[in-house]
Amino acid sequence: MEYSTGSIGRVFTVRLDHGDDILSGIEELASIENIQAAVFMMLGAARKVNLVVGPRTNEVPPDPIWKHIDDAHEIIGIGNIFQEDGKPKIHLHSAAGKDDSVNLGCLRKESEVFMVVEIFIIELCRISASRVFDAEKGFAPLVFDQGKSV
Repeated sequence: MEYSTGSIGRVFTVRLDHGDDILSGIEELASIENIQAAVFMMLGAARKVNLVVGPRTNEVPPDPIWKHIDDAHEIIGIGNIFQEDGKPKIHLHSAAGKDDSVNLGCLRKESEVFMVVEIFIIELCRISASRVFDAEKGFAPLVFDQGKSV
């Protein structure tokens, strides 16, 4: 295990409107505000989402199972923002539900807000971490520049 300690910086309250893209909206704000590290929560509705709902098998790197939703669903999510190749990278796990159907997974690619999505971003200061792609794992885990190991 590796970790880093820091403190809370700025807090952002964000509204994405009907038709906005969730990931690109968060990435744009992170670029404008120079957010290097943050955690966030979101709630609202989306009419288009693409979720990775698990690996097909228990092998690394994983072969993802995709769930494409093209109908208005309620959504909630929790995620983080860290830099990858000098740009903000969003890692967002989200649940999308309608009636008695719920899907949970990692929101990727394009998405589209239905009516409104509200996001609450908490900036993390003095966290020296970024995402670095690991071909063996098939994704970009957090790498700590000055972290601690246990």
